[in-house]
This record gives sequence, C-alpha cells and structure tokens, in this order.
Amino acid sequence: MNLDNRAAIHVVYIWLTVCGSFVIAATACGATLPRAQTGLASVYSENLNGKSTASGERYDSGALTAAHLTLPLGAEVRVTSLDNGKSVRVRVNDRGPRVQGRIIDLSSSAAAALGMRSGVARVRLEIISQPARAAADAHLRP
Repeated sequence: MNLDNRAAIHVVYIWLTVCGSFVIAATACGATLPRAQTGLASVYSENLNGKSTASGERYDSGALTAAHLTLPLGAEVRVTSLDNGKSVRVRVNDRGPRVQGRIIDLSSSAAAALGMRSGVARVRLEIISQPARAAADAHLRP
C-alpha cells in the first residue's frame, strides 16, 4: 500500500470517527428516534402466529405487539388511527414491515383495537417509553 492510499484511508477513518461521535451523541439524546411518526400501518398475517419474532418471542396475534424497522425492541408505542381517533398501546417485539410505504405492522388484537377493517390504515405513532438497554446501548455504538 503506497503512502497516498494510507493517507486516504486515514482521512476516511478520522471522518467516520468524527461522524460516529455525532451519531452517538444524537442517539444518546434521543434525537435520532422520532418522537412521532405518521404513515400506514398494516396487520400481521395470521399465518405468522406462533412464529419467532426478532426479539426471540413467538408472535401471538392476541397480544398488543408490533413490528417497526428502527425503534428499539421493547419500546412502547401509542398508535392512533387517523381515520377514527382510536388508539392502542403496543410493544415493539419484531422488525418490519417489509412493504414499502408502511411504518408499522400490528398484531391482530392491536389492529382490532384501532377498528381497522381493512389490512392498512393511516396512523400516528408516538413513543411512550424505550427499554433502558436501548438508551445504554446508544453510548456503546461505534
């Protein structure tokens, strides 16, 4: 490896370190997790009942749980239907949804609590609480 390549790698390393420090600080302050999010919610397929979730739990369609792509597993979220104003408190225990344009997958019970009649509804998400481990992990991320 010549001197120019080493210098370039060193500059990139420093840049990543500095940027990573800002990400850690922002995450520790809660800045990277949105306080509220609006978008489309969908309902888990009944075929997934009993299957393993990202948290290691089994999906239970009767529990008030949900899947979100970025919120920490264990986070408590208030989901409010923008169509009828009904809300439900769910715990994030899985990753998803995998369909573009959707922000959360709800268990059947959570969807029923919102009065969802079809597979998709417009909702607002509000973080109620995050697991203590998620806040502690924010300080450890490189």
